[in-house]
Amino acid sequence: MNTVFQELYEKYHHDVFQFLFYMVKNKEQAEDLVQEVYIKVLRSYDRFEGKSSEKTWLFSIAKHVAIDSFRKQKGWKSKLLETFDWNTQQVKDNAPLPEEIAVQNDQVQQMYQCLDKCKVDHRLVLILRYIQALSIQETAQILGWTESKVKTTQHRALKVLKAHMEELQEKGGSSNAS
Repeated sequence: MNTVFQELYEKYHHDVFQFLFYMVKNKEQAEDLVQEVYIKVLRSYDRFEGKSSEKTWLFSIAKHVAIDSFRKQKGWKSKLLETFDWNTQQVKDNAPLPEEIAVQNDQVQQMYQCLDKCKVDHRLVLILRYIQALSIQETAQILGWTESKVKTTQHRALKVLKAHMEELQEKGGSSNAS
């Protein structure tokens, strides 16, 4: 079990951290949640039936841990609607996180800010599909949805994200707008 656990950790801990960071927008909280994910993995690996890949199973656990975390927080719905403050986040990791690169590009930065305004289901699908680059099938397994629901939610989420970005552009959302 230790070897299997070590392999899972080495293979996926960075992806799991990124996913949780995008969900909670706080490095320390994301690190705590990663630990919680791996504690759950240790406790339940013997019940893993192999009906999905280990990666999908891990992300499914991470999704539940993130949602449980939101439920435990006071005013979790308003927390989800807060915009990410790019100027005060101090995220450091061995590999650069996408948001570190995004700071250099206003349009990408605005997209990440608008992502925070999306509903939880929309954010989950967009993060898993486009940031984690998972297939529709993998996303469906992680979320416990049908592939059809993932496609529909993805389509709606992209429309909502686009609307948020257009709204931000109309308000002059870019700090470097010419």
